[in-house]
Amino acid sequence: MSLIVQKYGGSSVKDAERVMNVANRIVDAYKAGNNVVVAVSAQGDTTDDLIEKAKEINPNASKREMDVLLSTGEQISIALLAMAIEKLGYPVISLTGWQVGIKTDTHYGGARIHKVDTERIYSELDKKKIVIVAGFQGINKYDDITTLGRGGSDTSAVALAAALHADICEIYTDVDGVYTADPRIVKNAKKLDDISYDEMLELASLGANVLHNRSVEMAKKYNVKLAVKSSLNKVEGTYVKEVSQVEKMLVRGVTRDNDVARIALCDVDDTPGKAFQIFSILAKHNIGVDLIIQSIGKERTKDISFTVTEGDLEQALKLLEQHNDVICAKDIKWTKDVSKVSIVGAGMVNNAGVAASMFEALYNAQINIHMIATSEIKISVLVDRKDAERAVVAIHDKFELG
Repeated sequence: MSLIVQKYGGSSVKDAERVMNVANRIVDAYKAGNNVVVAVSAQGDTTDDLIEKAKEINPNASKREMDVLLSTGEQISIALLAMAIEKLGYPVISLTGWQVGIKTDTHYGGARIHKVDTERIYSELDKKKIVIVAGFQGINKYDDITTLGRGGSDTSAVALAAALHADICEIYTDVDGVYTADPRIVKNAKKLDDISYDEMLELASLGANVLHNRSVEMAKKYNVKLAVKSSLNKVEGTYVKEVSQVEKMLVRGVTRDNDVARIALCDVDDTPGKAFQIFSILAKHNIGVDLIIQSIGKERTKDISFTVTEGDLEQALKLLEQHNDVICAKDIKWTKDVSKVSIVGAGMVNNAGVAASMFEALYNAQINIHMIATSEIKISVLVDRKDAERAVVAIHDKFELG
């Protein structure tokens, strides 16, 4: 008998028809003789609607109270899904994050899971029940409800799979696997049969919205076998595992990330420790920095450009202005009209010429590059946002990924 953990996203349970569809899928897995534990997201746009309700009352509500509010979205989903499975005549129980025993730190709005108590789940499985768990939430040492932030239900599912030593963790979405590019942008994008943890982690971090990077990171750490599948059809999905079978493919995927803003500090003094001063100010306020370029400079000054997420832009600019007596930039410029386009592939590390091919594709498409960053398995470039989709198509064609 296998133990399967499944996760269903908000679009998979957005209305009564889809809830019944998911219930039937879960029951099929149960009837096949498996123990089944399911993590579920809030329905459709429920979380966004709850955020708007909060703004109507108090736009500056505390993160603790926001967590209490937002956690109700998943409670609705698990109750409805359990009712659907009851209707089909099978034993089921729905449990919130705190009932299951998902213990987190005290970071409201973006908590990290410390531990999952498995006693309650095993007790319900021993009674031959299907266990439906609210994703995206847990409980901290003060017995307060916490939420896990963006992609939290993916993280919940992987944490459950790791704690229960599940045979597989199936992530069900409205796409039927991981593609070489976003099929809405690249019409001939190809679904991958399998992909390595490292490649999937880079793709997830660089804008591929199929899996959240925290869940992939956890899956790699605890060697949880992941499968990305569609909740809308029976097509075989993509398996994420330790070693990919297709290492000969130099590039596995091309991504585009629009959640990017560029900041340029102009004519900064060219003295030792200046970069440390700048980036330590941002780091103290948990502002992550991605691509960085430092110019050679002139007359003992240099320009330093870097990217942050759009959500961090306003705070980053405010901090840089406040500390400009230390930074001493003559001017601080910024723009949101940029996107990050990246290629990912474990095969890139031992093959020269991958970067040149990528840049040739952009040159042929007459797309200008503003910034470049590389690692062993990725190359990222910053381009004008208006050119981003063309860039993805051009690079995808260049590497013949379709």
